[in-house]
Order: sequence, then structure tokens, then C-alpha cells
Amino acid sequence: MTNLQDKVAIVTGGASGIGLATVKAFLNKGAKVVLADYNEEAGASVEKDLKEKYDNVLFVKTNVAEESEVENLVAETVKQFGKLDIIFNNAGVGVQKPTHELTAEEYKRVIAINQDGVFYGAKYAIREMIKTGGGSIISTSSILGSVGEPTSIPYAASKGAVNQITKSLALEYADRNIRVNAVAPGFIESGMVSKEALGDFYDGLVAKHPIGRLGNPEEIAHAVVFLAENDFVTGTTVFVDGGYTAI
Repeated sequence: MTNLQDKVAIVTGGASGIGLATVKAFLNKGAKVVLADYNEEAGASVEKDLKEKYDNVLFVKTNVAEESEVENLVAETVKQFGKLDIIFNNAGVGVQKPTHELTAEEYKRVIAINQDGVFYGAKYAIREMIKTGGGSIISTSSILGSVGEPTSIPYAASKGAVNQITKSLALEYADRNIRVNAVAPGFIESGMVSKEALGDFYDGLVAKHPIGRLGNPEEIAHAVVFLAENDFVTGTTVFVDGGYTAI
């Protein structure tokens, strides 16, 4: 098992939800963390709050759909902390509407962030990990990368791609001691996924999870920490979905 004390980690989409929960989980394990997010105001606010308790945390504004910005994110991480041991490619978006009404721009935006962003993050992380003898790449997939869901074609396609990117990279870089895994959450309780926001639809969503409730960001963060720590796990997607995909 890898001790995360003094490891250096990047978390994209780190200003809220699963990303923020993972930033905190890594910090609590003694890691140095760079949180990246497109929302500059939210990212700066989170950085300020976390620095009241932790010294080794840095915010870098990043749009993961832009390769140059991901390259800069990795460069700033190495500049600040000297290396990169872990990257959690978590930033993601979705669009839900009938496919015949979906615009090309909407489709491309989801793919650019959810799929291309994972490629860019892995590409530049691997370059640094090779220099230091290994590392851990973890990406956020989804249950919808493995099961069908009406009106969610771009999101499902991007998450299915994450699963395959994970397997291929794991095989390609296993001999470099770079482990590559993904975590696939079920529906997670959040501002947009709540009883207040969804109304009657919420109960139907809960019913799809045999465990009888939705997940929370901390439960996903716990799985990410496991993947970062366990040196014998690579090439897999871990489902944290309350039994959703067991049906």
C-alpha cells in the first residue's frame, strides 16, 4: 500500500462535489494537493478556506478542454511541489435532451471536457510520472459509461470512453509503474440532484439504487483514495453505485 504522506496530487473539478471531497480526503492523508477548476471564483474561495487548516494546497484555474491549460496545470504543480504522483481527472459536464434536438456544439462540449480532458490530464501526468518512477492516474467514469440512459448520449459516450482509456493506458504503462484506474459513481446527492431540485423524479431515481438512497461525494472520495493507495490495482473501473449496475 502507498502512503499518501507528502505525495503530490492534482484534482480537476476540485472546487465542488466529488472533486472537493477528494481534495479534502487527500489533504487529510498528508498529500499536497493542487485543485483545478474552471470556476475561478469558487476555486479561489475553496483554496482560501482550506489554507486555514492546510499548508500544502494550491488552486490553478483550468479548463480541461484546452490542452494548453492542462499542460500549464501540470507544470505549475511541478513548479510548486517538485513532482506529480497522482492525478484525479474528475472535471465533467453533461447535457440531457432528446438526441434529435441535440446540437453538435453541445455534443462536442461534453466530449471535450469529459473525454479529451482525461486524455490531456493523463498525457501530461505520465510525462512527469515517468521521470519519478511511477504514479497513479484516476478518472471519474459513471454508471452511464456501462449502462444505457435515454437522452444522455454525449455523457454516456464520454464515460464509456473513459473506461476504455483506463484499460489501454494501464496496459501501456504498467511496466513504468504507472497505475491507471477509474471510479464509476451512481447518482450522487448534490445541489442539482436533490429532493428539492428534482421533486417527484427524485424518488424514482432513488428506487434505481437497490441500497435505497443516493450516494454522497465523500463515499466516492473514499474509493479514489483506495485507488491511489493500493499498488496492485490497475486497469479497472470501481463502481460505487449502491447496486445500480447489479440490476
